[in-house]
Amino acid sequence: MIYIDASAGEGGGQVLRSSLSLSLLTGTPITLTGIRGRRPKPGLMRQHLTCVQAAEAIAPGSRVQGAELGSQQLCFVPAPVQPGNYRFEIATAGSCLLVLQTVWLPLALGGGASELELSGGTHNPMAPPFPFIEQAFAPLLARLGAPAELELQRAGFYPAGGGRLRVRIQPAAPLQPFDLVDPGALITRRAQAVAPGLPRSIAERKLRTLADLLDWPIEDLEVAACRQNEGPGNALWARLEHEALTELFCAFGEKGRTGEDVAREVAREVRRHQQTGAALGPQLADQWLLPLALAVTQTGKGATFTASEWTEHARTNAGLIERFLPVVMHVTREAGNAVRVELQPQAPEPEFAP
Repeated sequence: MIYIDASAGEGGGQVLRSSLSLSLLTGTPITLTGIRGRRPKPGLMRQHLTCVQAAEAIAPGSRVQGAELGSQQLCFVPAPVQPGNYRFEIATAGSCLLVLQTVWLPLALGGGASELELSGGTHNPMAPPFPFIEQAFAPLLARLGAPAELELQRAGFYPAGGGRLRVRIQPAAPLQPFDLVDPGALITRRAQAVAPGLPRSIAERKLRTLADLLDWPIEDLEVAACRQNEGPGNALWARLEHEALTELFCAFGEKGRTGEDVAREVAREVRRHQQTGAALGPQLADQWLLPLALAVTQTGKGATFTASEWTEHARTNAGLIERFLPVVMHVTREAGNAVRVELQPQAPEPEFAP
């Protein structure tokens, strides 16, 4: 049993999700206290409760205590993961991508194919949106040895929700870690905006502002296809496709916030990332820690990546992973404010003869 103070460090829902994933992957029982203790409304919200229910569903026979709305304590004793077909629904605009990330790796390493149907929010300001998962995270996971197909059937924006996606998870091959120190040459760049249920001019204004700020030509801009009944929604993202990986930076509009403000936020993130010369942006670095740590553990081979920022989210996630897996992470500052993250297998403790 591993006891986890979920209010420590970043103190949000990621501690819960990573703990559930790691518990399923390692067969380790967990007890969490202080769940989301640093949030204005502590405890399990609807999307977090769905994560717990999803973890229990893919491992029939798991024992759970504390799985109820508002609970700040949870005990989870995992059973073996059973790949198969599952459907998970969040009855709010809570992110179904976060539910997916809870069960993705356990199912991929479960020895068989799985197909998931998820509904809820797909384009959320406080979670990685679908374009980020599809274009930035999933390709790296496939390269690691865990491919999946993602299909967005209906976009779901905050606060309405109602999004739907289908995910086909293939059985993972033996995971092979690799370095991501240099992003490589820039191949293409693309800015896309969506504004379903709102005037098209809102999306166009964001794109024009972003192009002016980053000095991007008109051919790099696009109002992405989206059904009007999927709104109201308002989002802008910039995609940088490099030789080694694709990065994506996104921001969302909201009531009282101008399109120009949204464009300025995305432009700041793109410039800050490019100035460091790092391979991964802050969000992707955070997401990449767990799958890479699993690959390092399985092979006994180390791996290194660079990131444009080492967030409190990532720092908390790294510390949690080290409690479950025999891996050690070393973080150092590079020139240009980038950080270098090295993952090494933890040497076994020496055995002493009696």
